Amino acid sequence: MNDIILSRLAFAAVLSFTATLAQAETSDDAGGIVVIGKSLEELLPQQLSRYGSDIETVTDKQVRDGGYVDVARALQTVPGLYIMPGSGPFSYVDISLQGSRTQDVLWTADGIRLNNRLYGSTSPNDTLPASMIERIEVLKGGESLFYGTQAAAGVINVVTRGFTDAFNGQVNGSVDSRSGVNLDGYARGSIGDHKFVVYASRNQAEGYRPYSVMQPSATDRKRGYRLWSVGGKYQFDFTPDLRLNLQYQHTEAKLDNLSASRVNTSRNDRNEEIASARLDYTGSDTIQFFLKGYFHDWKTAYVQILNPIPAGPPIVVYPAGTFWGYQDYGGSAVVKLHPHRGLEYLIGYDFQNFNGRDDVLLIGKTSEQVHAGILQVRTTDEISDRGRIAAGARYNESGGAKKTIWNVSGRFDISDTLYVEGIGGTSFILPDASSLYGIDPCCEIGNPNLRPEQSLNINLTVGGVFPLAGGALYWKTTYFQRRITNLIDTYYGDPAFPNGTFINVDTRVKVRGAEFQIDATLAQTWHINASYTYTRARDGDSTTQRDRTPRQYAKGAIAYAPEDLPFGANVAVNWVGDAYSSPFGFPRQNYGNYATLDIGAHLYVDGAARRHRFGVNVENATGKEYATRGLGSAPADAGGRFLYFLRGVPRTLRVSYGLSF
Repeated sequence: MNDIILSRLAFAAVLSFTATLAQAETSDDAGGIVVIGKSLEELLPQQLSRYGSDIETVTDKQVRDGGYVDVARALQTVPGLYIMPGSGPFSYVDISLQGSRTQDVLWTADGIRLNNRLYGSTSPNDTLPASMIERIEVLKGGESLFYGTQAAAGVINVVTRGFTDAFNGQVNGSVDSRSGVNLDGYARGSIGDHKFVVYASRNQAEGYRPYSVMQPSATDRKRGYRLWSVGGKYQFDFTPDLRLNLQYQHTEAKLDNLSASRVNTSRNDRNEEIASARLDYTGSDTIQFFLKGYFHDWKTAYVQILNPIPAGPPIVVYPAGTFWGYQDYGGSAVVKLHPHRGLEYLIGYDFQNFNGRDDVLLIGKTSEQVHAGILQVRTTDEISDRGRIAAGARYNESGGAKKTIWNVSGRFDISDTLYVEGIGGTSFILPDASSLYGIDPCCEIGNPNLRPEQSLNINLTVGGVFPLAGGALYWKTTYFQRRITNLIDTYYGDPAFPNGTFINVDTRVKVRGAEFQIDATLAQTWHINASYTYTRARDGDSTTQRDRTPRQYAKGAIAYAPEDLPFGANVAVNWVGDAYSSPFGFPRQNYGNYATLDIGAHLYVDGAARRHRFGVNVENATGKEYATRGLGSAPADAGGRFLYFLRGVPRTLRVSYGLSF
């Protein structure tokens, strides 16, 4: 293994916060009991899963054992989700959730939407460290009923660490062979009716060469990052049934944004604030509600300096401090009513106000207001404790765009070991600001007449459980299908727009496929999971798979973690089948068909107390060279064009230490 630089191992006390857990009490490593969340908002994903929505959960233990630094790496364990970071930790990602595009998936943190409505395909992973994770909830299928635009293929909800009654916490540190240093920690507890969680993290690395080929004119040749985040959450119980939740997070990041040629300096300097206040009432089965306000401010100071060809002084294209960013704030209210036997009703209102500006890629108009009304009717266990059905509608209005969508879902437990569930309905995606109002002559010009995308979604699942000695094997098979109308895409055939524009595609885009997964625990010692996903995503009657949507992908992992021994180990394999892209000036090419291997081990040096934990992880243990976001082309220093791809993380060793208290 090359470039193994094991520098200073340090750790710092810091802090995390919560969007509390669900259904039953669980103990953490420090022995504290996580307080159960009762908020309608906090329990929404679990409640949706009781009525047929397909949900996957990534736990904090999986994050810790995998040695993951950012959220995207933790999500690579999720069945049915293809997610590939472009250039390692804290970079944009390609996503295909059951055949979707990146912009079809909504990201939230404790229910606060994070997606950038300036550019729908720029994911928020570059400011999400893994250290704050209590769990990640991934809802598959159309979820626009409660979550609105960009939840057409699903929702990724990052849940931060939960409150506890007893004081406890952790501090952690790691170093890796890319000169990476990661420090994080949290503390939480309560004083009377006051509960708190505080956290912080620091992540930095020199990085690695991000492109398969780089021209001699590119002098900045490693994509590094420096990021720190701090935040907290506070809860006050007015009564056992009425509580106030406040939360805040601040993140700063310096993220290299390199090119394969001419780049001297190119960097995004992020500054992000996330805050919310929520009032929860859960005192009666007849009526419960929450009122919430949120604020999300995301600013970037950009700089780009290029090297000239032939030689000469560097050219400042964008001086340091060139601005692009946005602000998203709003509020929501949901009330659950159970006035009579058999049915309950959820009634909600959602308001969002968005504004932004980009002085790099110019956009004309960047403000938007959204108003939405929500109604869902559900059956209760008073009718049947084996079968549950829900139906709902959402009316959404944004400027001149109005959209009503609907949703029906259900689950039936045939027996204690077999169930069927499904969800169907419509979802929508509003055009982002760049596709509507882009005015930069360098690039595609916006089209203010774009209509929202709408999709018809169906997910059908059969699953069950087989008891095993000292454990169980869970399995499920899912068929999914989406039919998209008014899909927003780029168009280069209009002479009036030589650099392209945006249109609503006049043919329907069809996506369908299936996934199969198993999850087994053996003798409370071995944990085995595996999944396979097949997707067909095509435009209209075309026989060609859409670019950057893998046709097949599979995942598998084995973890050994005996309860009576102070050590464990894990192995994970990720296989990507055929995936195509069409680089400018070159024929369409396959950049898929590869597999990566990750391995890890951990040891509690204090035995059963499990307070001092050492870990070793190797990412991409075989050193596989692979492309992450398709292939691209650019002008070569010597003339003509050259072909390149973004490289996945090379073989990387990470050593970690954690202390629980």
